[in-house]
Amino acid sequence: MIEFMQTLSQAQDENADLDLLRSSIALESITGNETPFASFLLTELEKFGLKTGFGDFLEGRKNVWGHLAGKEGRPHLMFVGHTDTVHVRGWENYWQSDPRADPFAGVEFEEAIWGRGACDLKGGICAALASLRLLQSIGCELEGSITFAFVGDEESGETGTGVSAGIKAFVQQFETEKLPAPDFAIYLEPTTLNIFTAQIGFFIADLTVKGKTAYFGKPEQGVDALKYTHELLARIWSHETELRSGFSHDLVGPSSLLVTSIEGGGFIAVPELCRFSLIRTLHPDEDMDEAIEKFEACIFSSEGISVQVDYPAGRDHPKGGSASEIPQDTEQVLLLQDCIRQTSLKKGEIKGAPFWSEKSFLVNDFGCPAVYCAPGDISVAHTFEERICKDEYLASIRSFALFIAQYCGVKPLSNNSIQ
Repeated sequence: MIEFMQTLSQAQDENADLDLLRSSIALESITGNETPFASFLLTELEKFGLKTGFGDFLEGRKNVWGHLAGKEGRPHLMFVGHTDTVHVRGWENYWQSDPRADPFAGVEFEEAIWGRGACDLKGGICAALASLRLLQSIGCELEGSITFAFVGDEESGETGTGVSAGIKAFVQQFETEKLPAPDFAIYLEPTTLNIFTAQIGFFIADLTVKGKTAYFGKPEQGVDALKYTHELLARIWSHETELRSGFSHDLVGPSSLLVTSIEGGGFIAVPELCRFSLIRTLHPDEDMDEAIEKFEACIFSSEGISVQVDYPAGRDHPKGGSASEIPQDTEQVLLLQDCIRQTSLKKGEIKGAPFWSEKSFLVNDFGCPAVYCAPGDISVAHTFEERICKDEYLASIRSFALFIAQYCGVKPLSNNSIQ
């Protein structure tokens, strides 16, 4: 394996790998406008000789994928990532005359590449593509199969989007057997090249409390929505305390509940309406329906008061996104960990994702073991500070190349043994 790693290191074209990343960042793909980036990825996939697909998941919005079939009975690996990014409103004002003021320039500064999507998650997509290019450059032929699936509509924040429409459409191809289901999948969310085997679940609730307005001098004629909301929030926060002091998952910790916004009143009168929103996280041992039932038990009725609860963020569950987990000692996980540590000795730790993304579609719906693993730090995603460490990005390409070779099997050049 050491000799093979040396071959990968010597063959890696770092300039080409960085150019691929910069070209990807340059293509604005804010949720709703994924197609230009998907078209770019289609061209890249075709260069590798993959059988490609390019289709609408919603009108005018494209998914793209590529599949390279190996020998029957050999493992099938899939890399998955979302093509959309969050918005860039306020980015230029934040940086002003700084070279990083253009969110799509891919500027190199302090040993990192800066720009929207650099870590979330165009860095991961480019690392996966570059890893196959690296293997092909040294003459390796895969014995197993590999699929790349790049889907839209993962991010939230743009009106009418962010419901995982892209991956919902893509996985239908497994159900109809247009594509074979993978044996293992790597979803390319940024993990600083560690391995996230578990992820939180979540639901968002928007509550509207309605009372009855009345002139401030005659408050007895009204029903105060704000006063009721105060009582309701006390019950919700008591429930949150129970969650935080209850079971703590070894990778993602305890469940939580956070009130994220509140709005009410506004006139010199008894407040008739109050609206607030919250997000509830779930650990992998929790059931979504049971969690919602316990939350709704906090909502009590009162004379003259109505409470409406809406769940606007359905993903793989109608009311939210499910938690998921695979065993930490899964064979593929341990192999991936070993491959990462061949290139980055301090990386490859097994951890839990403090975020939700779409691997639950694979783990829960298809029984496919999947992890999050890619270069980049999630703590700078969605911010004006988004960037990816150049060395980590380049190391991830070698790590992925080694994993593909080990997991899928390759016919390497005679002097490049990976045993």
